[in-house]
Amino acid sequence: MQEIKDDYYDGERPLYGIHDTKLINTTFGKGESPLKETANLALDGVLFTWKYPLWYSDQITVTDTIFEEMSRSGIWYTNDIEITNSTIQAPKEFRRCDGITLDNVHFSDAEETMWSCKNIKMHDVYANGDYLGMNSENIYVDHLDLVGNYVFDGAKNVEVHNSRLVSKDAFWNCENVTIYDSKISGEYLAWNTKNITFINCTIESDQGLCYVDHLTMKNCRTLRTDLAFELCSNIDAEIKGSIMSIKNPISGQIKVDHVDEIIMDDPKIDQSKIKIIQNDQG
Repeated sequence: MQEIKDDYYDGERPLYGIHDTKLINTTFGKGESPLKETANLALDGVLFTWKYPLWYSDQITVTDTIFEEMSRSGIWYTNDIEITNSTIQAPKEFRRCDGITLDNVHFSDAEETMWSCKNIKMHDVYANGDYLGMNSENIYVDHLDLVGNYVFDGAKNVEVHNSRLVSKDAFWNCENVTIYDSKISGEYLAWNTKNITFINCTIESDQGLCYVDHLTMKNCRTLRTDLAFELCSNIDAEIKGSIMSIKNPISGQIKVDHVDEIIMDDPKIDQSKIKIIQNDQG
C-alpha cells in the first residue's frame, strides 16, 4: 500500500481513481470530488473542506478525520466504509451506500443523512438533524444520541440499543423494528409501522403509537403520553406506571398500572377484540 502524508490538494478530482493507498494528515481544499472512484483507502487525520469527497468508492477506512461544513453530500454510492473517532459537520452524508460502520462519530448537521442505505452499524454516534436514516435497511444501533425529527422514516429491519432520541415522528412507515433500553421523546411516535417492539424503554409522546400493526411493549414506561394506540391492531403492551389516555385501539391487549382516560368513540371498532387491564383496579 502506497502512502501519502502531510500533503495538500485542491481543484477538481485531484486523486481520482487511486487505490491501495494510505493518506495521513492530508488536507483537501476547495475542489469537488477529490477521491471519486477510489478503492482500498485508509484515511488517518484527513481534512475534507469541499463537496463530494467519496463517491463511487469501495473499502474505505477513516480515522480521526473531519468533514467540514462544505463537504456536503460527501459519501454517496460507496460500499464498505468504516469511520472511527471522526467529526462530520456537513449535511446529506451517505446516499445509497452498502456497508457503513460508524464508531464514535459526531454529526453536527445530520440533515438528510444516510438515505436509502443498507447494512449499517452505529456505535457511540451523536447526531443533530432531521431525517436521519430515511428508507434505509438492516440497521444496528448501540448508543445513538439524537436530536432531530423524522428519524428512520421508512426504514426496515432496525435494532436499537441504549439510545436517546428526541425526535418527532420517529420510526414512521417502518417494518421490523426492535428498540431496547432506550428513551424516546417526541410527538406522533411510530405511525404507520408494522412489527415494532419496545423492551425496557421510556417513551414520552403526544398521540404516539398510532396506526401500528403488531405493536409489542415489554416493561416500558409512558411519561406524559396521551391519545395513544389509536387504530392500532395486534397489540401486546405491558406498561409500568400510568398513561394519560388511550384512544380507539383495534385489537390485542394492553396491561398498564393506571390509565387517566380511555376513549372508545369510534363506532367502526369491535370493542370485544381489545382488552385493557389496569393493575390498580385489580
